[in-house]
Amino acid sequence: MVRKDSLAQLLDEGRRKIQVTDEELDEAKRRRRLLAASARRAFPGSTTYFNGSVAHGDANTPLTDVDLGVVLSNKDAEPYGPAKKSALPLMEIVRDVIHEDLDTEFPKLTIEVVGRRRAVLVRFGDPVTQGQDDFTADVMTALPHPSGRGLYIPNTKIADQWDRADPITHTQMVLKAITDTKVVFARTVRLLKHWNCTHSKPMCSWNIKALCLGCLDEPMPLINALQIFFTYAADEIDNGPTPDPAHVADPIPLNMTRREVHKRLCTARDYIDLAIEHETAGRPLSAQHALHQVLPELVPDADATQEEAARLASTVRTGGTAATGLGLTVGLVTPTRAWGN
Repeated sequence: MVRKDSLAQLLDEGRRKIQVTDEELDEAKRRRRLLAASARRAFPGSTTYFNGSVAHGDANTPLTDVDLGVVLSNKDAEPYGPAKKSALPLMEIVRDVIHEDLDTEFPKLTIEVVGRRRAVLVRFGDPVTQGQDDFTADVMTALPHPSGRGLYIPNTKIADQWDRADPITHTQMVLKAITDTKVVFARTVRLLKHWNCTHSKPMCSWNIKALCLGCLDEPMPLINALQIFFTYAADEIDNGPTPDPAHVADPIPLNMTRREVHKRLCTARDYIDLAIEHETAGRPLSAQHALHQVLPELVPDADATQEEAARLASTVRTGGTAATGLGLTVGLVTPTRAWGN
């Protein structure tokens, strides 16, 4: 007998496949704490913050990296900033202290400073997820912004050497969204990050999360969260660049053209709409087939041939044509996935 799962069941099973394990998280957080302690030791009087997927509660497996920053005291930060000194000396200081503190436990540890745009790159030489090559960390050396809103973070690729951003507020916003949606926000982001990575050229993952902040603010089924996201995101990208949710930094880059991103979002939106339409009409296999086009590695494909034949026959019997109403599915029920490649 053919198994017929609801969209809710399919998405719940799919998101569990990519959910990071407790063991991965525990070890990643332990290493992050070690780095934070080193950063504070490097700059007495400083504070540290955590950001990225582990801090935001939306990490997928395999877990390959963590992100954190150290914010200098106002006194120590005074010589640095736009029109002053670059972050390079700070990056070298934190590099040296991390080596002093962690080389014994991690003998293969290496740290990159030269050529790094924003943060010191720590390579542990020891993966957190079994089977992965390594585990890394970005350690950012940041300055308090004179306005009191946000930080100056390094950008070695521009003349000023520093950008304005507010990663601390970003994390607070994400954690609030997770609470407000009763974890639906984090689960949706995990699915969207996986969807994004099925493309040969992914869009900026922070852009996806920022768009989620604009449309997911209450509990709902995951399939509805995906529908709301793709509809909202397609409209927003069509209108222009995604603004910084904290209203501090410049608009968020896409890593590809807006036209390409808009097309990709619209394709996924149409398949999600179709999946919901099929399920509402009592065609679970057709619904699964449509959802598979968006999340091919998480949702198994289903043979919807019999359901589609019955739908077409019913349409003809009621006086319609195969191309009317839900006949749109004829064009969409194909092996072409929502990848936009």
